[in-house]
Amino acid sequence: MTRVLVTGASGFIGKNLVSELKKQLNYKVTEIDDEYFKSSKCWKKELFQFLEATKPEVVFHVGACSDTLERQVNYMMTRNYESTKVLANWSKKNKVPLVYSSSAASYGTNDKFPSNLYGWSKYVAEDYVISTGGIALRYFNVYGPGEENKGKMSSFLYQAFQKHLNGQKIHLFPGKPKRDFVYVKDVVSANIFAWKNFESLRFKYYDVGSGEASSFERLMELMKYDYEYYEEDKIPQGYQFYTKSNKNKWLTGWKPKHSVFSGVNNYKKYLYGASDSDDQVSNF
Repeated sequence: MTRVLVTGASGFIGKNLVSELKKQLNYKVTEIDDEYFKSSKCWKKELFQFLEATKPEVVFHVGACSDTLERQVNYMMTRNYESTKVLANWSKKNKVPLVYSSSAASYGTNDKFPSNLYGWSKYVAEDYVISTGGIALRYFNVYGPGEENKGKMSSFLYQAFQKHLNGQKIHLFPGKPKRDFVYVKDVVSANIFAWKNFESLRFKYYDVGSGEASSFERLMELMKYDYEYYEEDKIPQGYQFYTKSNKNKWLTGWKPKHSVFSGVNNYKKYLYGASDSDDQVSNF
């Protein structure tokens, strides 16, 4: 039975990954969140001891501070960089595959360097993972079942759903910005694919997205929600007006199962109480 470690296991993506892995009986999944940060000042030692005790045969490092507006440097860098170094060093020493959850925020607004602290924390961490022989996956805008507890960091779709339920107005930024919205099940499949094909894919980062740049207006049309626009002065400084994953940077041999159309429709069923169904999928 293969021993699998998932960090950030109670979070949105981690929970979905754990659920998928547990469906297959030949995996023993160990879950961990950020409790080692709270236990003592010797958290690096405790994390290392935890790895030595559990001896995972593959590490999915999903856990992180995902608040893109966080400004406390020490808080961000210990959770997103220093903890990653411990996991990467241990994985390299023990020849264990490490699949790291990075972010498209690493591209920033100029496709070269990040434009905020969160982006830089993921950028330097993925660089360390790659240098030690791991795989980094740059997620674009992830949405789907299981993000109910993400609060202000939940997807635009989930926040729009909540506003619609509560009779609140949904506001969009003017100028029709576009994003690559990727369904969480495709993110999970990319993680598992990266592990299964680790030897041929390691030492690199890869984009994980739908391959489509969709406007927020299109999402609202699929959800059948009315919306209004903010004034232009509400647009934050450094706001990304366009993101789209590069298919040439996808994991070789992997592709998403869901288009934006099928993903949003499946998620809509889930949000309104129906089972999350994969009956509507796209063929790329």
